[in-house]
Amino acid sequence: MEKIVRRYPLGYQVFSKLRSANLLYIDKTEYIYKMAQGDSQYYFLSRPRRFGKTLLVSTMEEYFKGNKTLFDGLYIGEHETEWEEYPVLRLDMSSVYNRDLNTIDNGLNLILANYEEIYGRNEAEKLAGERLAGLIKRAYEQTGKGVVILIDEYDTLLLKVLHKPERLTEVREYLRDFYRQLKVNDQYLHFVFLTGITKFSQLSIFSEFNNIKNISSQQEYAGICGITKEELTTVMHQDIENLAATLGKTYDETLSQLIENYDGYHFMWPSPDIFN
Repeated sequence: MEKIVRRYPLGYQVFSKLRSANLLYIDKTEYIYKMAQGDSQYYFLSRPRRFGKTLLVSTMEEYFKGNKTLFDGLYIGEHETEWEEYPVLRLDMSSVYNRDLNTIDNGLNLILANYEEIYGRNEAEKLAGERLAGLIKRAYEQTGKGVVILIDEYDTLLLKVLHKPERLTEVREYLRDFYRQLKVNDQYLHFVFLTGITKFSQLSIFSEFNNIKNISSQQEYAGICGITKEELTTVMHQDIENLAATLGKTYDETLSQLIENYDGYHFMWPSPDIFN
């Protein structure tokens, strides 16, 4: 029997490219659907680097844009019936340089400028926070739909200056004003999701939003990022068999080696083993 070899998405963080290239995808869309249908409008997820947070955000972006065909055969594709299209503003904070506050503001403005090409620009809006607020309002007014905000690595600019107390204070104050625009414009928002490494309690995103749901240590979201042991032994079972044959080992020996090499993470208890 011919051995089936599947292509792995090495280095892929864009959901649409991964799906269009027919690469292996571990279906995490049930978690996204659960949040979208849940009782909260704001969500926060903390995970270490290299756990697939950016891919998760990219998947959310395509879902809220209503790109139905990308989800054929996945959980959302089988359960979603509405497929409404929302305006989506996605901010990747890891792409912003942090030499000083002007550099941060310019970097954020470059991101926002891409969306201003779609929803327009008010020249009176100078600072990134002002432009974000204006974008949210115009996107809502032009589409008649609540805006989806996806912020990836929200804390990266703070983590870069943890060892510099003075810089940390000024960056934190700047970001407090920037993120505060989400609270101020709450009536125009449909869904907000943030990822990060840790939770900075002195930022307005946490101090002013008393309804933000931190799913980082909730058991029902334990497997939202990374690969669970169950996924490893079911979805990837044939791949492990192929690897075992190549290495001249048994399936069990190869699985044990994978577990030893990549370990299992637990972000709450009880939790399945999670591999990054």
